[in-house]
Formats: sequence, C-alpha cells, structure tokens
Amino acid sequence: MILDSFQLQGKVAIVTGCDTGLGQGMARALAQAGADIVGVNVVEPKETIAQIEGLGRRFLDLRANLSDIGCIEGLVAKAKTLTGSIDILVNNAGIIRREDAIKFSEKDWDDVVDLNLKSVFFFAQAAAKQFMAQGTGGKIINVASMLSFQGGVRVPSYTASKSGVMGITRLMANEWASHGINVNAIAPGYMATNNTAQLRADANRSSAILERIPAGRWGTPDDLAGPVVFLASKASDYVNGYTVAVDGGWLAR
Repeated sequence: MILDSFQLQGKVAIVTGCDTGLGQGMARALAQAGADIVGVNVVEPKETIAQIEGLGRRFLDLRANLSDIGCIEGLVAKAKTLTGSIDILVNNAGIIRREDAIKFSEKDWDDVVDLNLKSVFFFAQAAAKQFMAQGTGGKIINVASMLSFQGGVRVPSYTASKSGVMGITRLMANEWASHGINVNAIAPGYMATNNTAQLRADANRSSAILERIPAGRWGTPDDLAGPVVFLASKASDYVNGYTVAVDGGWLAR
C-alpha cells in the first residue's frame, strides 16, 4: 500500500534547531510517522521533548552551538546511541540579521553564513559518511527559503546563505545519490515563527505580505509536516536535489 511508503517506524532522525517553530513542527511530524528524534539545540527543548515522548517516541537531547563545526562528528556519534544507526538529517538550525546592505557588518555576515550554510554542509557531510558506513542510504533535508529564489531586502547574509543552501543541496545530491542518499530541501515561505515576529508586528508590512500570498495567510509549522515526512520516507526515493517551496503560492505570483 502506498501509505506504507511514508512510514518511519524504526528510523532515527536528527533535527537541528527543534526547540520551537518550524524545527519543532518537523520533529513532531517525523515522530508521528514513527521516527525517534535526536534534537540538537543550544537550549533544552522542553516542549518538544514532551510532544515527542507524548507520541510514544524516544527523544535524545543534545546541546551544541553549530556555528562551531568542530562539534558535529561528536553529535553524529552520540546520535547513534539510540539504535546504533541514523537514517535522517534535518538541517534546520539558522538565524537571521536585518540591516540595510550599505550598513551590514562583517560579524552579522559571518554569524549567519557560518550557521545557515557552513554548518549545513558539514553536518550533511558527517551524516553522509555515516550513511555510507552503514550501507543503508539515508535522507538529508536542508531548510532553504523563499530567498533561495529571490533577493529580499535588508537580509544580505541570510539571502546569501539560503541561496547557498539550494546550491549545495544540488551538489550533494549529484555526488551522493549513487550511495542511496537523497538530499533535498524545503523552502518555507512567510511563516508565523520567531524569525518573522518583527514583520508580523508591523501592520502595514504584514498586510502587504498577506495580500501577495494566494493562500491569504501566514504559514504554520504544521504546513511543513507533509513535505518533511515525504522527503524523509521511501516515498521520495527518486527525488534528488530538489527544493520544495512551501509558501502558500508566494513564488507563483
């Protein structure tokens, strides 16, 4: 039956930045499909742990600042303690800094690019090495953005990092597909999360955004549930190097 292809029982998924928002929603969706979750966060994700364990799944709580890639191999090694292997990586952790391009600082550039792009590549590399060692293939899901397709305003390092995420997703898919590793990305649109609180608080800006979204609303973490489970499951075994926009139709306008 086709629905069996979406099941994740017995799988272990690493999800970075899953204490709130989109990461939390994707971790919850993967657990609902049957996966155990390894969360990588800078703080204890108490609410996420409660949600995952409430679904009868296991949650391994790991702490790290992924801006320092030196921690990544150790995190993958610890993740294996759940079942001895890992099957899925969701590269979600990220930050944004807003400032006019003419005033943008080197620190705001480096902080964003190091976390949003550099750590994504090296975590994917570490996961791929583990998948190859296991000989079982695996799924890597990177979190891109509408700004992987567009320029945006006042977010130069974020735009650069998310454009890079789409590019390296294709590159890694090209190199690793022969090992049974699928590398794809999800590009969320305007979502009701911490990253967009400033925009949603601006009545004029929020109204202008909603007028352009055909769906007529801000997205929610639950809107990523279907796409992330699809890309993590056997149902997507022949999908490689693709970035799926989940944006209520924003890019279609």
